Amino acid sequence: MAKAGRSLGVRAADLNQGQVLTMLRSFLGKKIGMTHIFDPSGNVVPVTVIQAGPCYVTQIKTRETDGYDAVQVGFEEAKKLNKPRAGHLKNVKNLRYLREVKSNNMGDLAVGQEIKADIFEPGELVDVIGRSKGRGFAGTMKRHGFGGGPRTHGQSDRARAPGSIGGGTTPGKVFKGLKMSGHMGNVRITVKKLQVVQVDPERNLIMVRGGVPGAPNGLLTIRKTGRSATAAS
Repeated sequence: MAKAGRSLGVRAADLNQGQVLTMLRSFLGKKIGMTHIFDPSGNVVPVTVIQAGPCYVTQIKTRETDGYDAVQVGFEEAKKLNKPRAGHLKNVKNLRYLREVKSNNMGDLAVGQEIKADIFEPGELVDVIGRSKGRGFAGTMKRHGFGGGPRTHGQSDRARAPGSIGGGTTPGKVFKGLKMSGHMGNVRITVKKLQVVQVDPERNLIMVRGGVPGAPNGLLTIRKTGRSATAAS
């Protein structure tokens, strides 16, 4: 934990922009939805609007006290918290989501520090991590794209059946990993190297090219890659 004497409410804008960019390697945000914009050449660009922050530093972990270096950040204010969470956040705001992220330099971070979307720049590449939409228990046609069975010759109940799942005496078993019916969706997905197209610091919004996993209002982790679209191309 950070010392109680550290100042609270430090804005990211009060620090050098280069320092802020090197402090946190990941950021929390919320998916707003998809839309499209026009680039300078008049081409349509599909983008996902993400509310990136503001995030608050809620805990600083060091090798001396915790055995490893990390920063815990919080996102989205909550109306009510249970007592353990409220006690943990007594020096910060009531926050709904808490996540640990890696930091390259924690010397300039303080508990209660506010970090906004201005740490992102148009043109840089980021990885977006989210949880996909849950589809419940799904059959093989929806889950794996199977074609189903024949619709003719009296097979009225084979239209969406998976078919045979294995051999007979040899091998005498069903191999692990066989594509079958089961739970679909609601898994952690990482979409890599999405380009930041626009940044709106006043409203803490960023627009990334393409789609990101999850439903609107879903929690996202935005991970900085340190690369730009021009350098990658």
